[in-house]
Amino acid sequence: MKKSAQKVDLKAIEEAVRQILLAVGEDPRREGLRRTPTRVARMYEELLGGLGEDPAGHLDISFTAEYDEMVVLRDIPFHSICEHHLLPFMGKAHIAYLPRGRVIGLSKLARVVETFARRPQLQERLTCQIAQMLMDKLDARGVGVILEATHTCMTIRGVKKPGAVMVTSAMLGTFRRNLATRTEAMTLLLGKMR
Repeated sequence: MKKSAQKVDLKAIEEAVRQILLAVGEDPRREGLRRTPTRVARMYEELLGGLGEDPAGHLDISFTAEYDEMVVLRDIPFHSICEHHLLPFMGKAHIAYLPRGRVIGLSKLARVVETFARRPQLQERLTCQIAQMLMDKLDARGVGVILEATHTCMTIRGVKKPGAVMVTSAMLGTFRRNLATRTEAMTLLLGKMR
């Protein structure tokens, strides 16, 4: 897995958190807050670690397979940070692809989701990034990606609508062009056959 040379500036994050605590009227020297700037800096380093990774590196190894039906992986848990409020959103990713003589290990699909999710994101962009990367790197005949997520920027602030779920999809190749294939993919991706 290729990592970029990008290094997180933990000290800068710590200072920013101290300034936020002061700005809201708190005392960063208070016992319960003394180590908060350090903990928050480490948290952001972890949650946004995908910025230093190339998701394509997870797809470097594929296997020859005489299989030309859909490959589906559902219910991949993910979490990300909304770039508008820096609050988390979390949910499940569902992926389908139609191979063209090559398949990939299922864990690699989950790793691509995780790498793209661990960046400041929009769910719409995240959905498209996953689909396009898989389409390009797998040379698939078609790719379908559906993300279902709850956004804390909507559930704990602003409009405050807990339980609201955002669903986004990206259908590429034959999943976009062929209605029967798209319908089968949607059925398998969303688990209607359970």
